[in-house]
Amino acid sequence: MRTTNILLCAMLSIMGTKASAQVFNEMIYTPEATTFKLFAPNDAKQVKLRLYNDGVKGKCTKTVKMTRSAENTWTATVNGDLKHRFYTFDMGRGECAGVFAKAVGANGRRGAIINMAETNPEGWADDQRPVLKSPADLIIYEMHHRDFSIARKEARYPGKFLALTEPWAINHLKELGVNAVHLLPSFDYASVDELQPDKAQYNWGYDPMNYNVPEGSYATDALRPEIRIREFKQMVQALHKAGIRVILDVVYNHTFDIQGSNFQRTFPDYFYRKTPLGNYSDGSGCGNETASDRPLMRQMMVESVEYWINEYHIDGFRFDLMGIHDIETMNAIRAAVDAIDPSIFIYGEGWSAGSCAYPQELLAMKAHVNRLNGIAAFSDEMRDALRGPFSDDTKGRFLAGIAGEEESIKFGIAGAISHPQIDYTKVNYSKAPWANEPTQMISYVSCHDDMCLTDRLRASIPQLSEEELIRLDLLAQTAVMTSQGVPFMLSGEELLRNKKGVHNSYNSPDSINLLNWEGKRTYPEVFNYYKGLIQLRKNHPAFRLGNADLVRKHLEFLPSPSCTVAFRLRDYAGRDDWRSIIVVLNSNKSAQTINIPEDRYTIVCKGGRIDERGLGQIEGKQLTVGGQEAMIIVKK
Repeated sequence: MRTTNILLCAMLSIMGTKASAQVFNEMIYTPEATTFKLFAPNDAKQVKLRLYNDGVKGKCTKTVKMTRSAENTWTATVNGDLKHRFYTFDMGRGECAGVFAKAVGANGRRGAIINMAETNPEGWADDQRPVLKSPADLIIYEMHHRDFSIARKEARYPGKFLALTEPWAINHLKELGVNAVHLLPSFDYASVDELQPDKAQYNWGYDPMNYNVPEGSYATDALRPEIRIREFKQMVQALHKAGIRVILDVVYNHTFDIQGSNFQRTFPDYFYRKTPLGNYSDGSGCGNETASDRPLMRQMMVESVEYWINEYHIDGFRFDLMGIHDIETMNAIRAAVDAIDPSIFIYGEGWSAGSCAYPQELLAMKAHVNRLNGIAAFSDEMRDALRGPFSDDTKGRFLAGIAGEEESIKFGIAGAISHPQIDYTKVNYSKAPWANEPTQMISYVSCHDDMCLTDRLRASIPQLSEEELIRLDLLAQTAVMTSQGVPFMLSGEELLRNKKGVHNSYNSPDSINLLNWEGKRTYPEVFNYYKGLIQLRKNHPAFRLGNADLVRKHLEFLPSPSCTVAFRLRDYAGRDDWRSIIVVLNSNKSAQTINIPEDRYTIVCKGGRIDERGLGQIEGKQLTVGGQEAMIIVKK
C-alpha cells in the first residue's frame, strides 16, 4: 500500500491538474540531445541506459548510468543526434525497451530513436475521422490482417498493413457496406519472429510485448522501425478516405509472460496482481493479469489509448477481457477519450477468463455495464441463444430449431436494456438488463475466437445440407443486423467462410484461417444478402434508434410460435420513412403463421432476398413465414 501511495503522489505531481498530461514519455528526441525517462523503484541498485547501432544484433556502444530525478523516476540525457540508433533499459533483470516505447527494432527487444514526424505519410495532417453521429450507426467488421489478404490473388502486400490500402480491399469493404473495421491486435506482439517474414507463422496477436508500436510482421520491413509506423498510418489514411473507421483491439489485461515483460524488468511486481497467498493472479488464462487499479497501470492505459488516437488517428477500441479491468479505470479512459472526440467508440469483453485478485463488484464485467459511461460489451446472451453455448460446439439452440431461447433473442433485439415485454427470468446468463442504452450492447453471432458461423452450424446440426446451411446463416445475421445493439460481424462470413471446424485457430496455419475469396463468386446470394441487409439497416433509422426510451416506445414484440421471434417497429420509429416495420425470425423447418396488425404491407425481405423496392404485397392480419428464414414487411 505504501508503494502505491508514493507512486500516486509522484504521478500527481508530474501530471499537475491536467488528467491527460503525459507521464509515460520515456524518450524525448531532438537533434541536439535525447532524454530518457524510466519508472523504476527508488531502491533499484542499478538503472542503466544502453545504446546500440543495430536494432537486433551488435554490442552495446555506450552505457549511461541513469539518475533518480523524482519518486520512482530515473532519467538520463545523451548529447548529440541519436536518430536511427537503438536503446534498452537495464536494471539487472534483463534489458528491455521500457513500458512505453514508441518505436522498436525487429522483435521489439530494443527501443528505436526516430523522429516520429518523419513517419507521417503525405497528407496525414489532413486525415479526417469519418463522421459518426451515433454508435448505433456503426457496422463493425472484425478482421485479422493475415486472414483478410493472404489468399487474395491480386494482393500486392498479402498479410500486411498495406493490403488494406489496395483498391480490391477498399472496394470490397465499401461494396459490402461496413463502416468500421475492427483490427485484431496490431501492436507489437511476441509470438511471431519478425526476422523470418517468409516462414509460415501465424498468431492472432493476443500476447503483448510493446503496447504502443505496430507489429513488425505486418510491415514490409521489420528491421526499419519507421516503416511499420508509416505503413500503419497509410492503412488508416486509406480506410478513412473510404469512409471507414478503424478500431484497434487492445490487450492491456496481460502480457506474453511475466519475467520477460517490460513491466517486470523495470518495476518488478508493481504492474501485476497477486493472490493473498502471493501467487500471480491469472484472470486472463495466460499466466498473469495486470493491475489496472494501480495508478501507474491505469495511467499507462489512459496514455496508450490517447497515443493511438493522437499519433495514429484510431477511431475506437475493443478491450480484450475487459472484465479484468476495474470500472474506475475504464471510466477514466472514456473520460480521456471524450476530451479528444466523444464519437470514438469503446467496447469490450464483459468477462474474464478466470478469477481475478480484485473485488468482482469493482470490475468492468458485463453485469456492470450500467456503471460504465458510454462503453459497450458483447452480448453472449444473443450469440449463444442463436447458435448454442460457447462451451460445447455440438449443441445447437434457436438456429437448430430448439425452443426456449426466444426471450434471450428478444433481449438482444432490444439491446440488453430494460423492456416491458421481455421475461428476464428466461434470459440465459443475465436475469436482468445490463445496458443503460442499446448502444452499450454488441450484437453478434460469431467472432475470431470461436467457430465461424458455418462451422458451428455444421457441428451442432447433424446432416445439414448446404441449402439449409445458407438459410440459417442468413437468418442469424438478420437477427444481428436488425438488433438495436451495435452490429458486429466476422470477416469472411459474407463469403460463407469456414475454418474447417477449428474452434480456437489462434495459431493455425493460413489453410485454416484464410478467407476464401472464391466464395464471393460461388455464393453470390450470400454476399448480396449481407450487402442488402447492411444497406437496409443504414437506410432505416428504425433499426438503430440509439436510445433506450425510443426503443421502449417504438419496439413491440408480437406473439409468435416457439422457435420464432417477431417484432414491430412502429409509428415512424426514429423518423423513419416507413410507418411500420415487422421482422419475423423463424428457425422452424416448416412455415409458421403469426398474427399481425391488419393492414396492407410491402415485402422487403423474403426467401433469402432483400429489395427495398418490394418483393410483393400482402394484405390482412396474418403473415406466413417460410421455414428457416427471415421475413420483413413494411407499411410505407
